Amino acid sequence: MNHGFALITEERKADGLFLKSDITFNTTIANMKQYKSGAALSKDDMVRATAEEIRIMHTKCMGPEDMISNLSGGNQQKVIFGRWLERSPNIFMMDDPTRGIDVGAKYEIYELIIEMAKRGKTIIVVSSEMPEILGITNRIGVMSNGHLAGIVNTRETNQEELLRLSAKYL
Repeated sequence: MNHGFALITEERKADGLFLKSDITFNTTIANMKQYKSGAALSKDDMVRATAEEIRIMHTKCMGPEDMISNLSGGNQQKVIFGRWLERSPNIFMMDDPTRGIDVGAKYEIYELIIEMAKRGKTIIVVSSEMPEILGITNRIGVMSNGHLAGIVNTRETNQEELLRLSAKYL
């Protein structure tokens, strides 16, 4: 985190969220230093920052005090993205960032990923969804049985080539 790196895990419920906490805690946990007020944390500042992330991410909820467990998978994922966007890392590593979320939320997350890349952020996406990979990347590194089978430019490849490369070391 301190080196400008953010990880969005595949298993958001097991590894990315604090399910017994509210949206505010889940949004601000990576940035607690920012909310210190003497020896305590400024809850008001945390709630304000969370409300802003909810607005930016179009998260569907009643407000920052909602329990994260009450949100849909797509909205939970938006909270995780908001957490890291607030931290402003240079590199985002995303493991199946749209796994288990509805089509509308997927589209919003794709737009966000593309916008971050336009701002000069490095985005590394791990995904087994070919349309996702072909739709949001510039280059694709294809793995086969634990080996790098090839790196291709997205504009110069297709699903058939990706499948061929993925079977290279089987």
